[in-house]
Amino acid sequence: MPTPLNDLPSQRILSVDAFRGLTFLLMLFVNFLAGATQIPAGIHHVAADVDGMGLADIVFPAFMFAVGMSIPFGINSRLARSTSGNAAADVQLHVAYRALSLVAMGVFMVNAESGYNEAAMGMRIDVWALLFYAAVLLVWGVYRFDSVTLNRVLRVAGVALLAWLAAVYRGGAAGDAPMAAQWWGILGLIGWAYLVAAWVYQLARGRCALLCGAIALCALGYPLAAASGQGMGFAVHATHAAIVLAGTVCALLFFDGARARFGAAALFGAALAAAGALLHLAYPVSKIGATPPWALYTAALCTALFAGLYWLIELRQARSWTRVVEPAASNPLITYLLPFVLGAVMHLAGLRWPAALTTGAGAIAFAVVFSFGVVLLVAGLNKRNIKLKI
Repeated sequence: MPTPLNDLPSQRILSVDAFRGLTFLLMLFVNFLAGATQIPAGIHHVAADVDGMGLADIVFPAFMFAVGMSIPFGINSRLARSTSGNAAADVQLHVAYRALSLVAMGVFMVNAESGYNEAAMGMRIDVWALLFYAAVLLVWGVYRFDSVTLNRVLRVAGVALLAWLAAVYRGGAAGDAPMAAQWWGILGLIGWAYLVAAWVYQLARGRCALLCGAIALCALGYPLAAASGQGMGFAVHATHAAIVLAGTVCALLFFDGARARFGAAALFGAALAAAGALLHLAYPVSKIGATPPWALYTAALCTALFAGLYWLIELRQARSWTRVVEPAASNPLITYLLPFVLGAVMHLAGLRWPAALTTGAGAIAFAVVFSFGVVLLVAGLNKRNIKLKI
């Protein structure tokens, strides 16, 4: 049997799930408020030309940090379950499949948001988007039908639907532009960062010192690209990978071995914050620009927040409240996609939220209700085994 890279628990970790679930709950909250007016500016994304970040600018890195925390558990579990005789190849195929699945979803979602030409496509973009979400469920849905053939037929049908949607897509003013990666989308950016971090984790053999060195190299990619005027696109991906790797290091500090290392975690978080402050002397804090100070500050914040969750859940055994966010933690992709599905349905039907729910205090209150409502819906879907898994 292949040797695991780290000594990690085999069961699900409630504090990690809680961190992921809280991140998705916050994501639902800020995403609903994205179009709201007369709410505190600190909730929204900060403009690209402003040095700073709002609440919304913290959600994306927390999402990536949570992805990084799952990497050691996922890879070690995959190594333990491999029966092919070539566990390393199994792991690489699985990592590539997960990453490219996220990239594919991200590209489709980006093309549904802008650049499309409905007249040339012969259908409304909302119909196209809803067909895409149906294809996602067919391809990546969790099936438990007794017939293996039926399961495979459904997945093949989903792949065929995705191919057809890509073929009929038309963009540009003249309607002659095919579907393209205008940008990778949130899921796509996470996919690329996950791919890099998973490879680095394996190359480093799960050793924290080497992973910290990789974080430093990733953070330095931006200054090098800015100085040379070359490779800024790669530097952005490196910045995102630094956040994912920070999540990986945090997971190892708390779960690799017999006991959590709070002191090492505090030192790690302080080092991230100090490095962010040093780079902040030359570069702004910008989520949209994917600058190193933004990445390092948010990774330090996530480390501190997780340490608090670990103390509360694992040491103090305050666990009952985590049931509120557990549905989102166990089915994150469904949680992420559901608001987009709802938005497409509402737009197709010509419906809009009343102004009272998108303005001022009413918007904030309803954003809370909406967020918990989505989580409750996900809980219902979970009970019916309607899940996505990559």
